[in-house]
Order: sequence, then C-alpha cells, then structure tokens
Amino acid sequence: MVEAVQDAGVVVTGAGGGIGAALARRFAAEGARVVVNDLDAAKARAVADEIGGIAVPGDASAIVAEARDALGGRVDVYCANAGVASGGSEAAAENVWALAWDVNVMAHVRAAQELLPAWLERGSGRFVSTVSAAGLLTMIGAAPYSVTKHGAYAFAEWLSLTYRHRGLKVHAICPQGVRTDMLDATGSAGDLVLQPTAIEPEDVADALFKGIEEDRFLILPHPEVAGYYQVRAAEPDRWLSNMNHIQQKWEAGR
Repeated sequence: MVEAVQDAGVVVTGAGGGIGAALARRFAAEGARVVVNDLDAAKARAVADEIGGIAVPGDASAIVAEARDALGGRVDVYCANAGVASGGSEAAAENVWALAWDVNVMAHVRAAQELLPAWLERGSGRFVSTVSAAGLLTMIGAAPYSVTKHGAYAFAEWLSLTYRHRGLKVHAICPQGVRTDMLDATGSAGDLVLQPTAIEPEDVADALFKGIEEDRFLILPHPEVAGYYQVRAAEPDRWLSNMNHIQQKWEAGR
C-alpha cells in the first residue's frame, strides 16, 4: 500500500474505460475513496460499482464541486485524465482545434482553479495530469492532439514549479501507445508509431504509483521516451529529420 493515498479522496476523470478506469481501480485497491467521472454515465457507474466508488458523470471540467461533496468536502488527489485524440493537420476544422484545446488543456486549468485555494490553504494536494508522450515529443498525423498535449504538459510543469514549496505534488504521465479505444482510433498512424510498443492501461497505473512513491514529476511508462526527449532537446534537427522519415513512411503506406 502507498501511504500517501490511503483513505485519500480521489477524483479520476475519463474513468469509464482505458487509463482512467485502470487508475480508478488502482487507487481503490490502495485504499482510497474514489470518484469515477466520465461523460458516459453508464460507464462511470459500472466502474464505480466495481470498485466501491462514487460515480459523478458529466463534463470533466465542471464536476469538481460535486465530486468534492461526494467525498465529504475534500479532494486530496485529482487525476485530469479525460482527453480527446484529435487527428488532422493545420487544416483541421476550428471546432476540432477548439474541442482539443478545451478538453486537453482548459479542463485541467478549470480543475486547478477549483482545487488550488483549498490545497494551498492546507498545504497539500496532488494533481495528476495524463498527458502523453506526444506532449514531450509529437505525433504524426495529429496536430491538434500534439499541440494541446504540449499545452497540458506545460501547465502541469508550471503548477509544479510554482506551488511545490506550498505542498502541491504534480505528476505528468507521458505514455506512448496504450491499448485503449483511443489507440484504436489513431488508425494507420497509431499502427505505425504506437502499436508495436503498446502497453496495458494497468502498466500506466503501475508507473504512476511508482512515481508517487519516488515523488517524481515526470512519469514515463515507456522508459525509452526519456532518450527520445533528450535527443529532441540536444539535437532538434536530427530529431526532426528522424520524425520526418517516419512521416514519409506513413504517407507512403496510406
């Protein structure tokens, strides 16, 4: 058991399946009291019933107050996990860009606005952001997703550097492919880049809990991402050339 989460009030958004459901199950198994959120009310209730949690369905960016009430007035851990995998290029429709920005970034901002006053007052709180390796690197064929996941990572990083001395713990989870419906929706780009090394949602939960125990900000369920990130920072032209080769391979196979 991880002492930091025993009897904690935990909210997991987008927890009707995939990574979110795996996180909810793991927090419950570790002794936490868990609110399960999802836009799909039936899925939220199914996971909540399975783990002895509380279903609070609805828009992830607007359920903090209801979730707090459901947990007896206190949220200790908030997992900003809900996301949309918007594909397309710069030519993607405005509404596609707007939805990606709203769900992948602004939902995190709105949650932080609701949570931080109480957390900073008592000097403790934990914000878990499910970002994606795309937030550190990029993803071919998915400009809205890549750009907004960079934004999600930047916001998590900003929260950590701004408030860590006031008791805020922040974790940014950045996996590559995870065997979920979202991965299936990435199509041929996901088949080329993500499927070969895809892991299970439970592996992501394991990586998060190891990171919690070690008090680490950056959670890499695929450890090789650290090497890619280093090359991207140290040799950006080399990294971009390598990524462009993958882009060309994808275009040729479409």
